[in-house]
Amino acid sequence: MTQRTRWVPTLILLIGALYCVLPVLWIVIAATKTNDELFSTAPFVPAFNGGFFTNLDALFSYNDGIFGRWVLNSVIYAVGGGVLSTAIAGAAGYALGKYRFTGSIMLFRAIVAAVLLPQILLAVPQFLLLAKAGMTNNYAAVLLPQLVSPFAIYLCKIYSEASVPDEIMEAARIDGGSEWRIFRSVGAPLMLPALVTVFLLQFIGIWNNFLLPFVMINDDQLFPLTLGLYGLMIITGGQAAQYSIVIAGVLVSIVPLAILFLSLQRYWKLDLISGGVKL
Repeated sequence: MTQRTRWVPTLILLIGALYCVLPVLWIVIAATKTNDELFSTAPFVPAFNGGFFTNLDALFSYNDGIFGRWVLNSVIYAVGGGVLSTAIAGAAGYALGKYRFTGSIMLFRAIVAAVLLPQILLAVPQFLLLAKAGMTNNYAAVLLPQLVSPFAIYLCKIYSEASVPDEIMEAARIDGGSEWRIFRSVGAPLMLPALVTVFLLQFIGIWNNFLLPFVMINDDQLFPLTLGLYGLMIITGGQAAQYSIVIAGVLVSIVPLAILFLSLQRYWKLDLISGGVKL
């Protein structure tokens, strides 16, 4: 391999990194600018005249501080939905991966088929079902449709097959452990990297979800950040005077995702063999 050829993968990765980082960098810089500076200065030149704190103050004071309510709603949706969907996916994936029962193969195939369905196809049927039950326009309307993730179940099933040895489960049975106790004390700890991955994916998916809240909710007190910021743009009619507020809101919405990644990334360093040896 020539020296020039060796630089090709690095160059491709660098272009991909810039493609991902530049929009975030622009948001951080734009949040420091006032309304006038946003359109009159260079895109990647920050302002140092206190515009960032002015934008934050205007954001959190808008409409009697409703932005704080949107943040709280997003936390409820993302944390509640992430934890519950991870628990369901972990238990279902473990059962499909470590047990053989009537219909297990067909059930797994149906789950794999469900992964191929775009979520947009399910939004209207889910709304009609919840509307029939009188459960729209509340927290449950956003949480319930996101509790079961076919991809998360698929991931946990594949991971449990590879990371939970049958010998350890059999030894636990000999020691008198129930199947639930084996899952809780043996299976779940060995599946921890997969469970953390599922939680992160679900948290991010719910945090950034726009379509489902848009369909299910019409009360601005229940809006998550995505729907609230969209509504703020609609209410202002796209006026330049409000762009800086929305950009500041987008920046605030990114912070929890960054903290979550930085705090949980260490769990991805666990490998399958080391997990089995530690037990």
